[in-house]
Amino acid sequence: MFYLKAESSFDAAHFLAHYEGKCHNIHGHHWIVQLRVCGEALQDTVQERGMLVDFSQLKGDLKAIVEPMDHTLIYEAGTLRAGTRDALAEDGFSLTEIPFRPTAEHFAKYFFERASALGYHVAEATVYETPNNCASYTGEED
Repeated sequence: MFYLKAESSFDAAHFLAHYEGKCHNIHGHHWIVQLRVCGEALQDTVQERGMLVDFSQLKGDLKAIVEPMDHTLIYEAGTLRAGTRDALAEDGFSLTEIPFRPTAEHFAKYFFERASALGYHVAEATVYETPNNCASYTGEED
């Protein structure tokens, strides 16, 4: 089995609604997203001969997935009052609404699924919230 790993990052703020602790407040992270893709066969085309996946394509696709979240306030649907959301948008703030609590765990699954939908055989997606704390998702059920 061959494995490749690509990495991209984005800077964004978030908060955890209904959390008792500091993470209830809006705060930011330099999120690092790593995708590990795998496969048993290497390409045989002239351009990609001897490659599992062209790194340029993989890096570009990963960047396209994470780029919309860069320098935004990421929030779970239903956790900002309409007036707050509208006021922030009116003042020119970039907002990203997602259907899940914005935790590293959920982001790992989200990026796994987004890359898989592009046709990659994703072995693992890892999201670093800080340099020392990360969450990974493999798609495997226990």
